[in-house]
Amino acid sequence: MTHSASASVPRRPRVVVGVSGSSGSITALRRAVQEARRIDAELWAVSAWDVPGGTITAEDNPAPPLLVEQRERRAFLELFDVIDRLFGDDGPGVPVHLVAGRGSAGRVLVQVADRESDVLVVGAGRRGRVRRVFGRPVSRYCLAHAVCPVLAVPPSALEAALAAARRHRIWRLRLDVGRLKAANAPGSEHSL
Repeated sequence: MTHSASASVPRRPRVVVGVSGSSGSITALRRAVQEARRIDAELWAVSAWDVPGGTITAEDNPAPPLLVEQRERRAFLELFDVIDRLFGDDGPGVPVHLVAGRGSAGRVLVQVADRESDVLVVGAGRRGRVRRVFGRPVSRYCLAHAVCPVLAVPPSALEAALAAARRHRIWRLRLDVGRLKAANAPGSEHSL
């Protein structure tokens, strides 16, 4: 009779988070760290990457191995850089595993968060008509396909304020800076 060491040792909970470097993924990463600390879990930071043309093209015309290796290394280094810039030398205060997976972000995240006991944290992204029609949000894919609970983190108040300022600039509308200051003042409902 053989025994497996992993069978007798309980596995530590995992919080899996998608990190792309966007402001939404940074907000999700901060929330994932809070969750990992709260439940005493490991943090699995995941970055998805693919070759030019995506998976469909790669099936018919496989990418050269050197290109694949370079893309994977680049994704891993970018992920490491985001974690390092955000948390510095001290780190986030929980054990961290970095994963650079090939494929679409939603699919890679669901493959990594493959245990029912995992918690998958994703940025919910901006909600807009164009994004709903043409976009295929990662959060929606994860909610539909994950075997574990999914925490969809909404954009931060700062991100929402910046998006409003961008819209005003694009449509050449007058920006009321006083209203932005009041909305983000300490003690207001929408303060940062």
